[in-house]
Amino acid sequence: MDTHLSREITCCPVDPTKSVTSLTEDVVAGLFASNKRLPPKYFYDDHGSELFDQICDEPEYYPTRTEDALLESSARDIVGRVKPDRIIEFGSGMSRKIRHLLSACSELEYYPTYVPFDVCDEVMIKSGRELVEKFAWLNVAPLSGDYTAGLGNLPIKGECNLVIFLGGTIGNFSEEQGVMFLSEILEVMGPTDRLLLGADRVKDPNVLHAAYNDVAGVTAAFNLNLLEVLNRDLGANFDRENFEHYAFYNPTKNQIEMYIMCLHEQEVRFDKLRRSLRFREGNVICTEISRKFTREQLEDMLRQAGFKICAHYESHLPSFSLVLAAPP
Repeated sequence: MDTHLSREITCCPVDPTKSVTSLTEDVVAGLFASNKRLPPKYFYDDHGSELFDQICDEPEYYPTRTEDALLESSARDIVGRVKPDRIIEFGSGMSRKIRHLLSACSELEYYPTYVPFDVCDEVMIKSGRELVEKFAWLNVAPLSGDYTAGLGNLPIKGECNLVIFLGGTIGNFSEEQGVMFLSEILEVMGPTDRLLLGADRVKDPNVLHAAYNDVAGVTAAFNLNLLEVLNRDLGANFDRENFEHYAFYNPTKNQIEMYIMCLHEQEVRFDKLRRSLRFREGNVICTEISRKFTREQLEDMLRQAGFKICAHYESHLPSFSLVLAAPP
């Protein structure tokens, strides 16, 4: 077994295999429409990524610590079932949760390569160095790109892969988009590969509401940082003090809906677009949905995408799921 403490961690770019809209295109299509919306991927500039990391530590935000505890208790079983040569994590962020799987690999004497796949090279390199310090045997090989831009160019053929998609991020997709994305994952998987999917479950609406409206206001800052992204990248002049964070649980759709709301009328210029847009009091921009699932809905979504269920790990209160799934 080699050690990799001295190995330089570099990011390998992954070319998209389908057309992905730019910020300019998304703003024109989303903000200049009657029902204003923007994709949540624009949250994650450097400052937004830092804020999300803070959100994960807020007492009201149960998903991170609940999934973390569930991973800790199930990691040995998952690794023992899959015996992976490579672990690929979509949307890896700060690579917090992979530590439980890597610890289980150490205990069971499996030594896979860790492949984080995300848009921020700096974060992946920093977290990769921290992991290599903790796990001397570990090789970290980050992939740089947008995992929603198609997966056909993922360099993952030829070994046993454990693909992980955690954090309940599948809930940010609509029902149709979720099945489509899982189908795309299935298309690049080999017969011995496995998918580990983390998803939040339907629960007390008060718990859900508090998780997205923390008392410290970190989620509000995270949401409103999107205006700073638009000001910086498109030369807009949003007055951040004129907008507020608004999030609530929609029980008819089993989803959190997150918005930015205008408090007072403002004419917003977009210098790089040479366009302007009038926001009136009460106008909202939908910035994210976060769907919550029953056990049956979650398993049905995976089956619709073509997977078979291998194992389903569940926490109790608050409820959360990790599902291990295989190609048919």
